[in-house]
Amino acid sequence: MNVDVLLGLQWGDEGKGKIVDVLTPNYDVVARFQGGPNAGHTIEFDGKKYVLHTIPSGIFNKDTINLIGNGVIIDPLIFSREIEKLMQAGLDISSNLYISRKAHLILPSHRLLDAAYEMAKGAGKIGSTLKGIGPAYTDKTGRNGLRVGDICMTDFEARYAMLRDKHLVLVEATGVKIGGQLIDGLDFEAYEAKWLESLSRLNDFQHVDSEYFINRMINQGKRVLAEGAQGSLLDIDFGSYPFVTSSNTTIAGVCSGLGIAPSRIGKVLGIFKAYCTRVGSGPFPTELFDETGLLMRERGREFGSTTGRARRCGWLDMVALNYAIMLNGVTDLIMMKADVLDVLNEIKVATAYRHQGLEIDYLPFEACTQDIEPVYQVLKGWKNELDHFRNNTDLPEDFSSYISFIEGMTGVPVSIVSTGPDRSQTIYRNHQ
Repeated sequence: MNVDVLLGLQWGDEGKGKIVDVLTPNYDVVARFQGGPNAGHTIEFDGKKYVLHTIPSGIFNKDTINLIGNGVIIDPLIFSREIEKLMQAGLDISSNLYISRKAHLILPSHRLLDAAYEMAKGAGKIGSTLKGIGPAYTDKTGRNGLRVGDICMTDFEARYAMLRDKHLVLVEATGVKIGGQLIDGLDFEAYEAKWLESLSRLNDFQHVDSEYFINRMINQGKRVLAEGAQGSLLDIDFGSYPFVTSSNTTIAGVCSGLGIAPSRIGKVLGIFKAYCTRVGSGPFPTELFDETGLLMRERGREFGSTTGRARRCGWLDMVALNYAIMLNGVTDLIMMKADVLDVLNEIKVATAYRHQGLEIDYLPFEACTQDIEPVYQVLKGWKNELDHFRNNTDLPEDFSSYISFIEGMTGVPVSIVSTGPDRSQTIYRNHQ
């Protein structure tokens, strides 16, 4: 069996959580392959809303195995709080959640470092979520990090103390005062005490050598869905550097984040919004600063599920979308939040850029440092409430034309359309 992959094609927040939840009944295993609690996957069903930060989005199906892969970084305290919320909702996930021993830990001092480094940048801030992601990945690549499997080692406390003290020296060296070393409203020592207590919650779940675990599942003929976090345009190598995350959010991250061979990859399901959003700093060629942008934000509830920050909103960017499709080898597209645009008379789509006096159809290296002007094509709006529709054949003609336009520009079929936040508001155009 091959591993199907589901990942975001924009700057994150595309709606991956909902679609993983919708697709989970078709899979035996859902495996998260990268990122940390800076990502938030929102899932709604039966009138309830859940936000997951570390746990794979297939967790609501009791018959599905969920794996947190080695490419994920885990904050035990945030993980513990996530578990508590699920338990309060009456969900028992103790038997179908597995954690890679090779997944790295985010320490309290990583979060202090993150805040200090971000504040030191001043006007050049990248818009970090301040969850300690960057410093944790820095320690991972610098061969200093602590992993889930280390918790059970006899020298864990000593290694933890050594790394924490090293971080505190680095924080002091920045010369930045970060509110008396507060994290989530707590002084460092109080937060650290809660963090250390939360390690026991992490140990409540089954720790596995995930590369062997996932390949055994594949060899047994299990159907596996790999779940990404954030979006392709935030990839550390191919995103809008330096306004990116610290991991590979593209298809490459699946192999290194789970320990599977490239030949094991099957379908690549790419998720995109019918418009674009971005959180934090960085280039955004189609960003809107007018009433239409505000309308997108309000109708789309475009506020970060992790940070609560308002998202920047703008028109769909086909140049950036085609770039992400190319990088990932996308076989199927999934369109999200088209219902947000229901009230518009016309919809613009960027089909090219003007850059240095030329019209181009690619992302230039200078995209982060120079202005890029989008070249728009105007399409007719459908002026119809999409959340009422349940069948592809019943969709408004103008909306179907919008989908066809995107398929023509990308050469990839739009297989699924989401018409609202609930799992029931999902239309299959080409059955999986």
